[in-house]
Amino acid sequence: MSSAGLAVAARPHPDAARIAALSAAIALNLAALLFLTRPLAPQALALAHTLATVPQVVFIDPPPPVPPPPPIELKPLPHPPPVPVHVQPRPDVAPPAPVPTTDGKQPMPTVAPPGPAPVATDTPAPVEATLAYRSAPLQFPLQALRERLQGTVLLRVLVDETGTPVRVEVERGSGHAVLDRSAREQVLAHWRFQPAMVDGHAVRAWARVPVNFVLQNL
Repeated sequence: MSSAGLAVAARPHPDAARIAALSAAIALNLAALLFLTRPLAPQALALAHTLATVPQVVFIDPPPPVPPPPPIELKPLPHPPPVPVHVQPRPDVAPPAPVPTTDGKQPMPTVAPPGPAPVATDTPAPVEATLAYRSAPLQFPLQALRERLQGTVLLRVLVDETGTPVRVEVERGSGHAVLDRSAREQVLAHWRFQPAMVDGHAVRAWARVPVNFVLQNL
């Protein structure tokens, strides 16, 4: 075997320039780190000193009490001088002459005891009659119209000598109070009759009067 045929691998040598550059970069970084960390030490110490310092509590004395005000002395008001009043003298007037009276010389009038008023006996009693109408206006009550109520009311009416109703009574109702009340009020206020005649004279008379409340359109 020839020695020339064996090849020996060569070991690479480090580059001096590269090593110098890395060393310089590391040195610069260390210098910068030391420069940045140096100013922080005094600031940290000052902060620790500030935190460790405890403020001193100072007590403030209260203000002195205010003295009370002096008492007020009330003095009475002076009275005004009296005002003179001038009185006009009155003329002498003779006293009125005494008037003679009859007290104790006349008997006391008699007073009737309280009781019902006397009834005139010259007024004849009303008669029962059938009377003709002079005027008989009739209006349907609004409440009855709204509720659709209807019916007939039989009234007993006292008519005087002029044909005017002076008293109205409900003899038979319609079954609805609103119709009964309206019929009585309307007859007493607005209706007129021919008066009853006895021996040619008008007299008071009772008459039965029907009042019909009928709805035309149901």
